[in-house]
Parts: sequence; structure tokens; C-alpha cells
Amino acid sequence: MKNVAVFGAGRIGRIHATNLAAQPGVQLQYVCDAVPAAAADLAQALGAQVADIDAVFADPSIDAVAICSPTSTHSDLIARAAAAGKHIFCEKPVDLSVPRAEAVAQAVAAAGVGCMIGFQRRFDPTFNEARRRMDAGEIGNPEMLVITSRDPGAPPVAYIQQSGGIFRDMLIHDFDVFRWILCADGDEAAWLSATGSVLTDPAVGAAGDFDCTAVTIRTHKGRLCQINTTRRAAYGYDQRFEVLGSAGLLQCGNHTPSEVVQWDANGVKGDKPEAFFLQRYAAAYRLEIEHFFSCLQSGQPFKTTVQDGVMAQKLADAATQSATTGQPVTF
Repeated sequence: MKNVAVFGAGRIGRIHATNLAAQPGVQLQYVCDAVPAAAADLAQALGAQVADIDAVFADPSIDAVAICSPTSTHSDLIARAAAAGKHIFCEKPVDLSVPRAEAVAQAVAAAGVGCMIGFQRRFDPTFNEARRRMDAGEIGNPEMLVITSRDPGAPPVAYIQQSGGIFRDMLIHDFDVFRWILCADGDEAAWLSATGSVLTDPAVGAAGDFDCTAVTIRTHKGRLCQINTTRRAAYGYDQRFEVLGSAGLLQCGNHTPSEVVQWDANGVKGDKPEAFFLQRYAAAYRLEIEHFFSCLQSGQPFKTTVQDGVMAQKLADAATQSATTGQPVTF
């Protein structure tokens, strides 16, 4: 039996806590949150106890922690969990600062604990099937990746102001997908160019951020990736990618609430894409938590490590620099 504590009882904390509480051989022992009422509500719903941070790290019976609290708390909680000998699941990002993220990665390695970062897109069944077919050689050598990642609407400006910017907050998932798909053989980014605009809401620009971006990446082996993103897609949550190989193409489309398409005299129509990430990646969130505990049990490596978190953050920093200065970045 693995005893677990969850830090964070907000939207993402509730998702992960509910999924881990459903895992066989796992006991959700504690819920911690800066808002006592939120912690109490989630703890009561899942049969756990409310505790503070110090109590969790002082309890030797706690085997692992899930860090689902605000970004500003991640690196400190990872470091404290590592020092206490607890295994760690942490939502992205490790930290908004690359040096702090690197320091945390070193602390995790020194402590010898497991640390998995929540890049849930690697666990999406559709995306995973594309990766399986790539690994099987069905499209030959992958050469080009095109990622479309569009939110249905921007978050509140108060969130944007503390998010680290669109490249660190939103595109960090896409940078991880780039590395997962095009860098599986050890290849990495060699050159990156990014640009951004404010097209959906002037308040985003006033907060010092972009709401629409375009990124191009070239790897050391010459593979190319293009990422287009926006904070506003009127038709729903748009999550697609296609990877072109020497022998073919793999295309991953959107998920819709139903797969029914109606054809009649007025035209052809179907459902819009899923409303947002909670619906689109519901299976991925469940599968990544299953993977976390499966790896703790088997000793197998995690699909998404703290080092993956560091590398994605480096790409996010480079994109922020490029879009701000108008100059590409080399690695």
C-alpha cells in the first residue's frame, strides 16, 4: 500500500487526487491547501485528512506526494519532498526559472527518489498511438512536426501576470511534445525562432504577454517543428499534430463529444472539439497517474522526468527571448 499526500485542492488537484484515490494499492492520506475550506472539501470527498505541509513531510508513512499547487510553490515542494525521501509527481512546470529547475533536478538525483512531471499529452491515447506507430517504423524517419494548440479563451489577466508568459505557461506542453516526437533518439533543438502578437485582448498585451504565437525549431539533425498557438479559438479546444516521415504521415486530430457526423441537404455537420483541457485530456490524466504508481511498483523509469521538465523550460525561455528580441536563439 502506497500512502500519498496531495498539495493543492484546486481544479487540477481535484483531478489528480480523484484519480490517485481510485488506484488499487494507493491510500490518499492527506490533502494540503492554502485555502482550508478547499482542502476540507476534497479530503471529505475522498476519505482523506487535512494536513499542513510540515506534517506531511514529517510523516514517515507517506511514500509519495502529488504537487498540484500553484507554480510558485513547485520547486520548493519538490526539494522538500526529495529531502524527506518521498517520491514525487508534480504538475508542470518544475519552476519558471531554469536555474532553479536545474537545482531541483540535482536535488532529486542526489536524494535518489522518483520524480515525474505532469506532461499529460504523452499519455493521451491518440498521441500515444502515433508515437507507437513511429517507433514501429511505419512512417520511416520522422522529419517534420506541425503542432496546433489553441485554447477556447484566455485565462484571467491576474493569472497571466503571474504565469511566466504564454511560452512558459501554455506552450511548455508543446515543447515537450516536440521533444517526445522528434527527439526520441537523443536529437535536441539547435535553433529556435519565435514571434508573438496580441490579437484577442489588449489586456493581455498590457500584462506584458502575447495571446498568439508562432514558433519554428530546427534540431541538430535538421528536423523541423512548427508550433502555432492562440488563446482564442471560437470553435473549442483545438489540439492536433501531424508528423511527416520519410515514408509517410501520421495525423492526430481533435476529440469531439461524439463521433456522429450528420449529412443532409443543408450540408455536413458534426460536434465541435471538446470544450477544454479537462475534457480533452481526461483519459490522459488518469493514465499518467496509473503510470506513476506502476513505475513506483515496478522500478521502471517514468515517461516524463524532472529532466524533461528542465528541457521544456529551456525551450520556453528561448522562445520568450526570441519573441521579445526578434532574434533566433541557438543552443
